[in-house]
This record gives sequence, structure tokens and C-alpha cells, in this order.
Amino acid sequence: MNLANYINDLLYRYDCVIVPNFGGFVTHRIGAKLNSDSHTFYPPTKQIAFNSHLKHNDGLLTNYVASAEQISFEKAAAAISLSVLNWQNELKTNAFQLDNLGTIVLNEKKQIVFEPTKEINFLTTSFGLANVPTSLIKRNASPIKPLVIEDLSEDKKVIPLFIKYAAAAAILLTLGFAGYNGIQDDRQKKTAIKQQIALDKKIQTATFIIANPLPTLELNVVKKVSKPYHVVAGSFQFPENANRKVKQLIAKGFNAQIIGLNKWGLTQVAFNSYADRNDAINSLYKIKKTISTDAWFLVKTIP
Repeated sequence: MNLANYINDLLYRYDCVIVPNFGGFVTHRIGAKLNSDSHTFYPPTKQIAFNSHLKHNDGLLTNYVASAEQISFEKAAAAISLSVLNWQNELKTNAFQLDNLGTIVLNEKKQIVFEPTKEINFLTTSFGLANVPTSLIKRNASPIKPLVIEDLSEDKKVIPLFIKYAAAAAILLTLGFAGYNGIQDDRQKKTAIKQQIALDKKIQTATFIIANPLPTLELNVVKKVSKPYHVVAGSFQFPENANRKVKQLIAKGFNAQIIGLNKWGLTQVAFNSYADRNDAINSLYKIKKTISTDAWFLVKTIP
């Protein structure tokens, strides 16, 4: 089983894929940019990073492998553990390549260093967009040649070409401003007449007064803020267990809620939901250290 292929599939849909007991592959978006050295435009992309602290099994990769291989969750977890063991043994001697992900190697401190591949773009909204090389624009720096006009006399007069064009432009601008001012004056007079006629009509029709007007009704409209980043507490087969978990977390001070069903029909419960990605990740680290090591990160928009 090539575990890297399944990680690739999930990175197109999720921003974080955790390999149990190894680490997590996290993506962040980079906007379109121009390389001034190579004169090349690059489309928006998702760049991969590796976090060796994200080792707990959040179920995402294991469930996907079980579904793709049509095996049980336990067999999928065992297959992933075997692949991780092979990776760790290979890292002891040399670096190795994960297909379409990047290169992994150990540094002098025995820490994992990940170098992502640059050829794969995991941002689905950029599908079909390729790098666009451009050529450098060359400016014409040749001087303006003077225009030579021969007179009937024997002497020759030299008139620079740009002086001739400047004089013609000045004449056209003068005529244009004069005509424009005349048009503007005429439009202003017509507008003033129309406004006076409209005002007279309003005065003539305003012949009644409301003695007891209705009170003004004030409506407070609350704009719903999208919070697509969630710190998940667990997934439950029975909804009553999910509701019980929400009540427990609310009692502990969390803004817990049910965020819907996953693709396997399990009800997901979140500790908190956030509008900012960094706030969600910081909360995840804090919860994993103090409350539950089973918490994991999910990006999902709730309708």
C-alpha cells in the first residue's frame, strides 16, 4: 500500500492530514505571484508543511484508507502503522521521497526535515492554471530626430518634431475646453430648470399632514459570521451521545456545538468553532495539552 497516494487525495480536500505516530501534513494558501528573475507568473497554490507534533490519530486518514481499500478500520490502522514503521527505519540511513509530496530526511538533531514538491498544486480552484512565462519589454531609447523644412531661401530651418506636435495639441486643447465649457453651462441651466419644476410639483401635491404618525420601528439585524475552522471533540454514531457531549463541554465553558455528519454518517461535535484559522490551531494545541489528546482540526463550512 502506497500511503502517500492517500495523503495526496486528502490534501486536495482538507488543510491538515495526520499520519498517526509520525506527523501531520498541513497546507496554507499562497496567492498568485510574479517571479521578477524568471519573469514568470504563478497561479494561487496550497503549499505543504510538516508538523511532527501532530501524531494523534484523528481518524481522517484511517477512515479514508479503510473506505478505499474496503477493509475494516482496525486493518487500515494496522496498515498505516506498518508504513510508518518502514518510513522510520528508512530515515535512520538516508532520505526518502514521498510521491507527489516531497522529501523527508533527519537533521543532525534527529528531527524530521520536510522539503515539499513544487510541481503539484493542491488548490482545486486553481485547476487548469499553469505557470505563464513572459518576456522582458524592451524600451526604445533612440532620440527624436528633428524635422527639416526647406524654405525658398538658401538657408534651412530645423524645427524639432515634438515642438510641432506640442503646438497642435495646445490648439486642440484650447478649442476643446471652450466647447466643453459652453456645453456644461447649457447642461447646468437645463438641470436647474428641471429641479425647480420638480420642487413646484412637490409643493402643490403636499396638501395633507399626518397628525398622529406611527412610531418608528427599529430592527436590529445581526450579521452571521462564518466560522469554518473547528476543533473537533469527537464523532458519535448515536445523536443522543453527541448531544450529551455538547452539554458536558458547555458546562466546562466551551462554545460546543454539533457541526453535522461526516461522510460515514457519524455526528461530529466541536469544542469551539472559529472564523480565524490561526485562532483555531492555537486552541487545538491548548486543548490537546490540557483537555483531550483526541481533539483534531477540521475545516468545514456550516450552512
